[in-house]
Amino acid sequence: MTDRTAEHASFTIERTYDSLPEEVFQAWVDPAAKAQWFVGPDEWKATRRELDFRVGGRERVSGTFPSGRTSDYDARYWDIVPSRRIVFTYGMHVDEKRISVSLATVELKPAGAGTRLTFTEQAVFLDGYVDGGSRERGTRVLLDQLEALLKRAHTH
Repeated sequence: MTDRTAEHASFTIERTYDSLPEEVFQAWVDPAAKAQWFVGPDEWKATRRELDFRVGGRERVSGTFPSGRTSDYDARYWDIVPSRRIVFTYGMHVDEKRISVSLATVELKPAGAGTRLTFTEQAVFLDGYVDGGSRERGTRVLLDQLEALLKRAHTH
C-alpha cells in the first residue's frame, strides 16, 4: 500500500502593477487574456483550456510535456468581488495522480495609479509528493507573465 501523507505549505506573494485594479481583474476574467499569461513553461503544450469565471464556475487547464508527462489544473471559484477579490480552490494532477489541493486568494487594491496584488495560497501536497517550493516559484513566474501582458496592453 502506498504511504498516504499530507504535507502543508502556504505562501504569500505581493506585486504592484502599473495597471488599474479593473485591468488586472480583467486579465483573470477574460479567457483570451488568461490564455496568454496562465501557461506552463515553453516546452509544455496546452491540450485543454476552459474558463467559467463565476461563483461556482470551474476552470480547467491541461497540458503535456515532451516526455509525455501530463498536468491537469482543476479549479472552482468560491468568491468573486469584481476588481477586488477572487477566492478559488484547485487540485493539481500529474499523470492522473492528484499531487495537491489548494485554497488561493487574489486581492487587488488601488496603489497610486496602479494595483497592489496579494496572492495567498494554502496547499496540501499529497501522498509523498515533495514540492520543494516549486509551487511558489511557479506562481511567481505566472505573476511575471501577467505583468508582461499588462505592460503589452498599455503599449498598444
